[in-house]
Amino acid sequence: MPQNWAGSHTYEAARIVSVRSRDDLVAALATPGRVHALGTRHSFTDLPDTDGTLIEMSTWVPPVVIEGDTVRVGAGTRYAVLAAQLEDAGRALHNTGSLPHINVGGATATGTHGSGDRNGVLTTAVRALTFADAAGTFHTVRREDADFAALAVGVGAFGVVTELELETQPTYRVRQDIYAGVSWGAILDDVDAVTTAGDSVSVFTRWDDNSIVWIKKRVADDAEQPVGTLLDGVLADHELSPLGTGDNVTPLGVPGVWYQRLPHFRADREPSYGDEIQSEYFIDRTHAAAALAAIRAIADGFREHLNVTELRTAAADDLWLSGAYQRESFIIHFTWLNHPDQVREALVGIEAALAPFDARPHWGKLHLFDRERLEAVVPRLAEARAVYERIDPDGRFVNNHLVRVGLREAR
Repeated sequence: MPQNWAGSHTYEAARIVSVRSRDDLVAALATPGRVHALGTRHSFTDLPDTDGTLIEMSTWVPPVVIEGDTVRVGAGTRYAVLAAQLEDAGRALHNTGSLPHINVGGATATGTHGSGDRNGVLTTAVRALTFADAAGTFHTVRREDADFAALAVGVGAFGVVTELELETQPTYRVRQDIYAGVSWGAILDDVDAVTTAGDSVSVFTRWDDNSIVWIKKRVADDAEQPVGTLLDGVLADHELSPLGTGDNVTPLGVPGVWYQRLPHFRADREPSYGDEIQSEYFIDRTHAAAALAAIRAIADGFREHLNVTELRTAAADDLWLSGAYQRESFIIHFTWLNHPDQVREALVGIEAALAPFDARPHWGKLHLFDRERLEAVVPRLAEARAVYERIDPDGRFVNNHLVRVGLREAR
């Protein structure tokens, strides 16, 4: 049976159809029953699933078109492919996710992100998107249009996104360095000192006193050297990997082009741990220290099932289903061992600990939120649902997950 990338979800679809053109997509949409788009299979739940036809978009990779400060790219194109072509043209994206292996359509549809206090989620680069509705009619929605804020992070709830127009900027270079020995006391006393130490900052921890801070910083001169300390931590040997996964991590301590440094993982290697489950929650950045303290207090109960936690930030935006909607965000990510029952049990405690801070889950990661809980923390959820119901009145893109989280009505 077909599974997601990590082998932690098995798709229930009756069939999977790979498309390579508009005509292929229109034919797939004409298949009776429910349909849903499928990207690079990096979601960890049944969000991109259906009991009907899954439409695999990663096989459709039209030419990238770079014009001025924008690029038009097929939704099925992987970031690694797009980034290399942008660099050849002297252009870049404002940020990338941890994995360059994911495709543009899936990442932007779920509000996927990198890190950085001033960096919005990847979807904030989208100026326009084109999608096919259930009838196979194509529509383009631009940033200034009324439905854009509902559709940009649209989780596949209304149609199949086929093309996106993204903002670009001049290329730049990035150096990444590791700081070891930053204590929890120092982090909790001054979270901002950590998150402002670079253009993209990640803290890796197992909720003990062995946290590692990974700093990614734009450099104008390759000879620029990092500072030797960060709070009570020190610049580490560049052979130290914050993920402990070997040669699949992008190079440390040596400046390079943006797309070979901002992702954590090399595009030519298998990313992350592989056989895993992921969960992630967005909170208001002002609550970071309190939220971290609340989770650390219960960490002994779940640590044996945890690979690593990563702490990141994102700038506020106005996209209705973005985790960072109208909130400067602190993001707490868990990469779990593939222990489904134990992970769900751990999430009960973690979500209870984060409840006072109105945590919002990442759409593509495993969480336990239902419609009622999500409507309490996602202010525009009901409005987004109304847009999706209007665009897809027959419910062709409805699935069990979307009903469970309140993004579509049951049929």
